[in-house]
Amino acid sequence: MSSAILGFIPGSLSLNTTNSFSALNLKPELLAVVQELGFNEMTPIQAQSIPVLLTGKDLIGQSKTGSGKTAAFLLPILNELVLQQKTLQAVIICPTRELVTQVLTEVRRLGRKLEGMQTIALTGGGQTGREQQLELEKGVQIAVGTPGRILDLASKDRVYLGDVKTVVLDEADKMFDMGFIVEIKNLLKELPVQRQTVLFSATFTDAVLDLSRRYQKNPQKITVQEGAEALSIEEVAYDSEESDKAGNLMRALQQHQAESCIIFCNTKNAVNDLMDKFHELKASAICLHGDLEQKDRERVMALFKNGSAKILVATDVAARGLDIENLELVINYDFPLQPETYVHRVGRTGRAGMSGVAVTLISARDTLKLIEIENLTGRKFQKPTLGFKNQFGLNWEWKQAPMQTLMISGGRKNKIRPGDILGALTGAAGGLKAADIGKIEMYDTYSYVAVRTESANHAFNSLRNGKIKAQKFQVKILK
Repeated sequence: MSSAILGFIPGSLSLNTTNSFSALNLKPELLAVVQELGFNEMTPIQAQSIPVLLTGKDLIGQSKTGSGKTAAFLLPILNELVLQQKTLQAVIICPTRELVTQVLTEVRRLGRKLEGMQTIALTGGGQTGREQQLELEKGVQIAVGTPGRILDLASKDRVYLGDVKTVVLDEADKMFDMGFIVEIKNLLKELPVQRQTVLFSATFTDAVLDLSRRYQKNPQKITVQEGAEALSIEEVAYDSEESDKAGNLMRALQQHQAESCIIFCNTKNAVNDLMDKFHELKASAICLHGDLEQKDRERVMALFKNGSAKILVATDVAARGLDIENLELVINYDFPLQPETYVHRVGRTGRAGMSGVAVTLISARDTLKLIEIENLTGRKFQKPTLGFKNQFGLNWEWKQAPMQTLMISGGRKNKIRPGDILGALTGAAGGLKAADIGKIEMYDTYSYVAVRTESANHAFNSLRNGKIKAQKFQVKILK
C-alpha cells in the first residue's frame, strides 16, 4: 500500500522538529509501525490534528482527499485504546462501504503491533446484523461502518455503545449529500454524552457546521488547503456535444493511452450505457455503481486494482473513498454537477508525486461551470482538439489486461495469510516467479490474487490441484 493512502511524507527529519512523529506522545508500538513504514514527517493535517486529538478535545477538520486525515484520527484512537477492555471504544462512520474497507485496512495496518486489538466492519451486504452482533460480543474495540447499519444495530440492541470514547464522522459533507443526516443525528443520540466527537469534511457546508454546533463541545477548527498534488495533473477539456459524446470518449481513450482509467458518470443509466458499448468492443472494462452488492463491489475493485481491467466506469457515490495506486487517467464523461465533485474526481490521479491526466468532455452549456471550476482550483484547462479516429474504434492496448485475478475460497478466518498464497504459487508445486504475482487481498472467507495474464491458467491449475497451508480451496478466474 502506498504512502498516499496514509498521507505520510517519506524522508528523514530532525527529531526535534514539531512535524516528527517521534515528537508525539504515542505508544512505542505505534511509533515502531510508523518507523517500519519509513515515515517520519507528518502532513499538515496530521501535524495540526494529532496533538489536539491526543488531549481528548473535539475537532472539526477540513482537508482534501489524500492529505493524510485517516492516520490523523486513527493514531490518537489507537493510542488511547485500552486493549484489556473488550468492549467497543471507538466508532468511525463513513459514507460508503468502500471507504469503510479502506479505513479498516489502515486501522489494522497501523495497529498491527497492538496485541489483542479487534476491529469490525459494520456495513450492509456480507454479514447479517445477527452475525455482526456475535462478532461484537467476542470483544471488538474499534468499529468502522456506514451510518445506516450502525444505527440499525443500535436500535435493535445488537451493539453496546456505552463505552464508546471517540466517534469520528469521516467525509461528513458526502454523508449529508447522500441523505444520511437523520441517521447520523439519531446515531449521535445513542452514543454517550461524555465522548470525543471528530468531524472531517472536504467542505464546511451549512449542514456540517450545524452538526458541529449541535453535537461538539468547543471543537478545535482546522483547515488545511493543499494544492501540491493537483499540480501534477494535466487537465484537458474537449468540446463534445451529446450526440458525439460516446465517439469522443473513444477518441480521448485513443489519444491518452494509460494502464488504468476511471470514467465518471452522473447516473447509473449512463454507466450501463457505456458498459454496453465497451462490451461490444470487447474492451477490458468493469463498472461500479450504488446497486451492486458488497461482494460484487469488492470483486470489481479487486479486478481494477489488480490490473485485470483497464477501465472502471463509475458513479460518484460508488467511487467515494476509492484509493487507487498509480491511476494514470480520469475522464469526466458527464460534466460534474458541482465544482467540488470535479476536484474530488480528478484527485484520484496524480497522487504521491505521480503524474496524471484528467480529461473532461464539455458542451456549450457547461462553459460557466467550467469557469467556476477554474476559479475554485486557480488553474486553467487546456483545450486542444481531438484527433480524428474511427468513432467507435479502440486500440488493442485498451482491450488486453496485463493481469488476471484468481479468487480463492479461503481467507483470514481460515488462518491463511498473503505469504501462504505467495508460497503456494512460487514454491515447488506452483513454480511461478515472484514477479508473476501481483496484489493479494485478504477477506474473512475468501482472497484475491493477481497473476500475469500469460501465467493465469498455470496458477489456476496449481492452486486447484494443490494446497495452501495444508488446506484445499476452491479457485476460479474472475471475469
